[in-house]
Amino acid sequence: MSNKEILNLMRDRKNWVVYGLAFFNIAIHLYVINNLEYHRDELLYFSLGTHPDLGYATVPPLIGWIAAIMQKLFGFSLFAVKLFPALLGGALVVLTARITQELKGGAYAQILTAVAIVCMPVGLRAFHLFQPVPMELFLWTLILFYTLRYVNTDKPKFLLIVGFVTGIALLNKYLVALLILALLVALALTAHRRVFKVKTLYYAMLIAFLVFLPNLVWQYSHDFPVIGHMNALNENQLVYVDRFSFLADQLLMTFSVCFLLIIGMVHFLRSTKYRYVAYTAIVVVLVLLALKGKSYYTMGVFPVLICGGCVAMEKWISNRWVRYAIPVVIVMITLPALPIGLPIYSEEGLVRYFQDLEEEHGIDIGRRFEDGTIHSLPQDYADQLGWEELTKVTKKAYDQIPEKDLSKAVIYASNYGQAGAITVIGKKYELPEPVCFHESFYYWFPKQFDPDIEYLIYINDELGENVADLFQEIELVGSISNPNAREFGTAVYLCKSPRASFNDFWAEVLESVEDPF
Repeated sequence: MSNKEILNLMRDRKNWVVYGLAFFNIAIHLYVINNLEYHRDELLYFSLGTHPDLGYATVPPLIGWIAAIMQKLFGFSLFAVKLFPALLGGALVVLTARITQELKGGAYAQILTAVAIVCMPVGLRAFHLFQPVPMELFLWTLILFYTLRYVNTDKPKFLLIVGFVTGIALLNKYLVALLILALLVALALTAHRRVFKVKTLYYAMLIAFLVFLPNLVWQYSHDFPVIGHMNALNENQLVYVDRFSFLADQLLMTFSVCFLLIIGMVHFLRSTKYRYVAYTAIVVVLVLLALKGKSYYTMGVFPVLICGGCVAMEKWISNRWVRYAIPVVIVMITLPALPIGLPIYSEEGLVRYFQDLEEEHGIDIGRRFEDGTIHSLPQDYADQLGWEELTKVTKKAYDQIPEKDLSKAVIYASNYGQAGAITVIGKKYELPEPVCFHESFYYWFPKQFDPDIEYLIYINDELGENVADLFQEIELVGSISNPNAREFGTAVYLCKSPRASFNDFWAEVLESVEDPF
């Protein structure tokens, strides 16, 4: 067998391993989808698909467009919600293996990259949830891939592709602007600063702007709700961010593969050609550290750094058995911590797992909510409980309304999780869409009702005084009874026989509603 034939055989085997790991990453995410329910945010983002638009209250429009497509293809099932992020998880495995190849990594480095991406805890969690986050992780990596293609080839077409992907990424999350800023700073600090003399760079910027322009117009026409969202985020969540924890989380988010992250950073810093990658990551981390951003905001730079680490490991380690041992050790370290990143157990199993972590090891990792309080489950898991029960109770209340009076009934939800549950899960119970003033539901409520409302199904943690004053008959139909659910205690009330016109009451309510946050 010739050397060329041997190389082709190795390449074919490597490709099969990489694609096999990509398929495994998809399969494991789909395998666990029934262990918990829909996530609060998934219910919001999938609800956006029922109202495709050029923008929403807190996110650009891409997630809503994807939700609309998934609804057309697969309906509103849990599978329909979970499929797209799982597919992205497989795509990232293939993409990062290609990046490693672009960095001159051989078969071993590419397979090690694929194993590392599958085992990376932040990826396990990201590709479990239908949110802009998994798309951000993939799109940041895609942007960095095409910058590498440009650096390696000097072909201007790759700058144009970067511009187009950046535009798409801006339609997903505005945070990608930080990556582009970091890239420009990094390029300016290296020999690649000559790119600023290439006209194609500015054409690429124009492409990004034109792709993003429809959402920018939408923001302008709606008085830039993104500003209100950022202010609310800063006041309600970012204020709790601790900078030391932020730095520690950079390693915890990659856990079993954090050594590859560190080695990759060193590898890029030592490379004249690829040093800009390390500088980009450093700028992203420093800016977010200064602004007290959430820990996971940095994760978009992780895959490329891991690719660099795998290339370095391939160069440094020639012993076959040591090479085999590294991915095995990564998997063995990942397995005990797997429930932290992915709900491989049912609710009861997850509760026991986190209890054991605290009782046996004194660790409360992941169970601290955004407000700083500690609970039985991590917030992302607690946010995946109680929604089915809430929807069933709402259906029970809805069924008490005479069929002839259903046109005179409305469901009100106090937050986007509740409203999303009625919108998404409620489809199988034939419930109408609720009204809600939270998040993008703010844009969809009616200004008045025709005919006037005589039945109100009110979802909240307690009955509002104004509602109690308006209706003569109020019944507590039920509430979320699961203490592990973040929405534990949220109640459903059936209100009947209003003392005055509901439309008049509604007009007064609308005057006091300022924004969806």
